[in-house]
Amino acid sequence: MKWKCVILDDYQNVAMKITDWSAIADKVEVTSIHHYIENEDELVNTIQDYEIVVIMRERTPFPARLFKRLEKLKLLITSGMRNASIDLQAASSNGVTVCGTASSSEPPTELAWALILGLARNIVVENNALKQSGPWQQTVGTDLYGKTLGLLGLGKIGGRMARIGKAFGMNVIAWSQNLTREQAENTGVALAASKEELLKNSDFVSIHLVLSDRTRGLIGEEELQLMRPSSFLINTSRAAIVDQVALMKALESKQIAGAGVDVFEIEPLPELDPLRTLPNLLATPHLGYVTQRNYHTYYKEAVEDIIAFVNGSPIRTLV
Repeated sequence: MKWKCVILDDYQNVAMKITDWSAIADKVEVTSIHHYIENEDELVNTIQDYEIVVIMRERTPFPARLFKRLEKLKLLITSGMRNASIDLQAASSNGVTVCGTASSSEPPTELAWALILGLARNIVVENNALKQSGPWQQTVGTDLYGKTLGLLGLGKIGGRMARIGKAFGMNVIAWSQNLTREQAENTGVALAASKEELLKNSDFVSIHLVLSDRTRGLIGEEELQLMRPSSFLINTSRAAIVDQVALMKALESKQIAGAGVDVFEIEPLPELDPLRTLPNLLATPHLGYVTQRNYHTYYKEAVEDIIAFVNGSPIRTLV
């Protein structure tokens, strides 16, 4: 008898093509689902007969109540080695092994710069005008050279952001609650004395923090008021780090020049969400990690995780 495996949220229909699943074909029957299942009852009805579930990042959360309803589930695989939407304690209590995969930090770094450049040079506005036979050159771009890039977080991604910013000739400053002057100087950037100082002095503020109790709501109405009317906010980390209502107000009132956002509190973003209507918001549908190299790694290592589990020796377990 074969194990049954389902891949959730394969939006681009690439999971079965981007890596070789033949290594488990004799022991595991694999199914891929290409659409998002929003309703939990529908989700349970769809996957309740599967012992193995492969999920993509945090697209489909796995809270405690879901584990209780999936009695046949034995192995849950997530792309990446960290997934805040999985209740790991509940997984363990219900006898479910959770495994992860490697994930590269270069793709989200590259997307953050795509958002910065898109905002600075009004790429979408000018592209749309050109294709629709609109005005020829209707905007004046913002220079990066000589401007200040403020980084909230200077970890793996933040460090890469800093190096690229310096290559553009930008002044780079950074702040986080645990960041020391020595760590900042080792990366070649200046340590801002406080979050407030960074917001006041930056032309571009880019967030590269992990969502936690300390970072949830880190940027609210008061913080946005500190930013310059000509400044831009970039968030490719987690939506909840920024108060979404306050951000929308700041954009509507042009308290800040614009924002580049890749993450939302509800994903996929509802069709009638007002964020979709803001002209000074450059938004992408959580594409930070969505690249060929990352996808190849995710699904290749998912196959390895399945082989190891079926053989009785799970690897890359999350606890």
